Amino acid sequence: MGDSRIITIGGQKVGVIGLDQALEALDTSWDQQDPLAVGQELLGRLSASNYIPASARREYALALGREYRRQRGLPVEEDNAGGLAIKVLGPGCSRCESLTASVMKVLNEMNLAADLEHVRDMMEIARFGVMGTPALVINGKVVCVGSVPSPRQIKDWLSAAGRS
Repeated sequence: MGDSRIITIGGQKVGVIGLDQALEALDTSWDQQDPLAVGQELLGRLSASNYIPASARREYALALGREYRRQRGLPVEEDNAGGLAIKVLGPGCSRCESLTASVMKVLNEMNLAADLEHVRDMMEIARFGVMGTPALVINGKVVCVGSVPSPRQIKDWLSAAGRS
């Protein structure tokens, strides 16, 4: 059956059983396909071991297509469902933890809701193309690498992300 991986579908975190194996089974000819077509192929492969509501099949397909592109290191158009998606990239050192705490404090001060994730897996970090940690990613855009920015700078980035 395979392991479960958590992905975001329609703004919700969802566990998908067997996703890693299904992604590995696709060859590079899928790289040129539309993400929706790739996602529909993955959906067909994963439907037997996952409950996928009929009303959400398109959202699942889009999310699975994004996961394929992310796995292959291809450009990915993130789906943040209209909200803020923030990732702190780093192995868990004191600077990474400090950045995570600083982002949470700023979000609280600004009264903003966001999907905040601390990515510790080095393979996942490498997919962002950063050469140092900690790194801060807001709505799929790397805004800072190798330092802990000031709360004022974090506020500015979050304000700009909210306007775009």
